[in-house]
Amino acid sequence: MFEIAEYIGIIAFSMSGFFVATRNKLDLLGVLVATFLTALGGGIMRDVTVAKIPFTFSHNYPALIVISVLLLLILFKFHHRNSIENRALFILSDSIGLVSFSISGALIAIQSGFNLTGIVAMAFLTAVGGGIARDVIINEVPFVLKTGFYGTVSILIAIILYALHVLHVTTYTNISILFFAALTLRLIAYYAKWSIPLR
Repeated sequence: MFEIAEYIGIIAFSMSGFFVATRNKLDLLGVLVATFLTALGGGIMRDVTVAKIPFTFSHNYPALIVISVLLLLILFKFHHRNSIENRALFILSDSIGLVSFSISGALIAIQSGFNLTGIVAMAFLTAVGGGIARDVIINEVPFVLKTGFYGTVSILIAIILYALHVLHVTTYTNISILFFAALTLRLIAYYAKWSIPLR
């Protein structure tokens, strides 16, 4: 379950990172750095935090997936399209990445024996850590700090996975249901412009 969530997240965030990089008119090196940071940065931070060899450094698939997605996007000339960051493909890929990495981060934390606080922190770090690093190097306010319901979805996923673990019902079926429910919630929140106002 962890590897499935990890691979889906890598594919989705590779696309997301590519779109952000091309929107900022970065050169090829900049696109490579932004794409790799978005797709793999959060997972590396997570694994270092739990004192594990980063998944990216012990398996060849993550880097191969990022390169393959990058080549396909360039081949189909997505870098020449305007304002793609606000289109359905970007929103869907970014939302899938958010949900997948939140799940993989929470699963690693549960496997490492973390409490609820640790599980929430690992889900959040895995999901948004790479995106924050990307936004910092391109001199933008991190996306997660500008929209109130983005990181909230990650936190909700972590809490639900913790509850499933406590109840001993962390099954593939339940995690699949959680994935689609969280993805639906994120998409509804985006298009309905939900936020958590500061009053």
